[in-house]
Amino acid sequence: MVKIGLEVHVQLNTKSKIFCPCMNPVHLEKELKPNTLCCPQCLGLPGAKPVFNKNVLEKALKVALALKCRINEELFFSRKIYFYPDLPNNYQITQYEEPLGVKGVFQGINITRIHMEEDPGKLIHEGNTVLIDYNRSGTPLVEVVTEPEFETAEQARLFLGKFLTLLEYLSVYDRKSEASLRVDANISTTSERVEIKNIGSVKDVERALNFEIERQKSNQVKVQETRGWNGDSGSSVLMRTKETEEDYGYIFEPNLTRIVISQEGIEKVRATLPELQDEKAKRFVKDYSMKFDDAKVITSDLALADLFEKVASKINHELTTIWFVKEIPRILNYNNLSLSEWKITEKEIIELLKLLEENKITKEIGRRIIEKLVEKIFSPKEYVEENNLLAVSSEKELEKICKKIIDENKDSTESYKKGEEKALHFLMGKVMRESKGKADPYRTKEILKKLIENG
Repeated sequence: MVKIGLEVHVQLNTKSKIFCPCMNPVHLEKELKPNTLCCPQCLGLPGAKPVFNKNVLEKALKVALALKCRINEELFFSRKIYFYPDLPNNYQITQYEEPLGVKGVFQGINITRIHMEEDPGKLIHEGNTVLIDYNRSGTPLVEVVTEPEFETAEQARLFLGKFLTLLEYLSVYDRKSEASLRVDANISTTSERVEIKNIGSVKDVERALNFEIERQKSNQVKVQETRGWNGDSGSSVLMRTKETEEDYGYIFEPNLTRIVISQEGIEKVRATLPELQDEKAKRFVKDYSMKFDDAKVITSDLALADLFEKVASKINHELTTIWFVKEIPRILNYNNLSLSEWKITEKEIIELLKLLEENKITKEIGRRIIEKLVEKIFSPKEYVEENNLLAVSSEKELEKICKKIIDENKDSTESYKKGEEKALHFLMGKVMRESKGKADPYRTKEILKKLIENG
């Protein structure tokens, strides 16, 4: 039986780091030179003491409440002691004995705990040389630990996708930042547990777990192992064995005071929780008369959901839904873009859908235009006028094109008369090509059938 648990580390998007005033690197558009976003605290210099960033607590508390955790009203930080080059103090400031929240639940999976901690620096391997960049050191993290209740790698991947969407709705996380997500996965197919560390993406979590499941089929685990994941090779390597929490020698962090959270403070943060994905999806079904599956697609991305509502206030809901469920995700997936990277606004989409709503352009032309909008943002209305793309609106003009196609394709016309439906589709394709995609498919089909039957 497969049992999987996850330890998910996510960088919070506060303005500054967790224990010093240095800027949080998650906001950088590009990486700075190594070791330029540091101070004595980041570097662990003698005499430098941490000062806790209250905003980290507020953001972490939002996550804990959204996960329905019980909040510990009295907290303190501990030192997790281990010796590694990316850890300048030779210990990490984290929470152990009293985490921020315990006993939550999300997507049917029980949450063991959620706590705050600091990120270590970054190791850079160049041949036989290892360099250290401390710019990331001190970036605020929340760690969410689940119970070992996942039974498949796919289940774990789907949970993580939902979890990251939750964080985006809470406005505490920036998905595009470097190393914003790291996952340690615990897996057992026998009685002994294997931990796979430092998995850097949702997709790689599924790959790593599937690799480990297959590996354990032929190599039964007899002692507890910690393994490192190599995404390039798609395999894990043994790091150490028989590691336990006691090995870290946790002690109370003497340079930070205890934190007391009042019930009033908890309720104040709870009141700021936004409408989350599941709630928004249910509202979309009610307000926009869409299927729940369509609502789930649109609300899976907060930016997409917000854009949808802006467009749906001006355009027919059914038409808007079709484009936000099919066409816009198609464009994003094909071009490997996020909505924020695309830079398109409701103005261009409303303009495009208005042309479709008023039957001034065909669906095919609409698809072509939105594909062009990836290359450059422009006015769809002006583009249609400049390129003579208005739909063939004259019945007489469309009938003329259809007659021409029938005359030029006698064999296909006879085949349709004999009951071959695909012959009609062939003729329709010819009409669409002749009209450069400007003919309405439904009207084309009706005119072709009428002309052939009366012919």
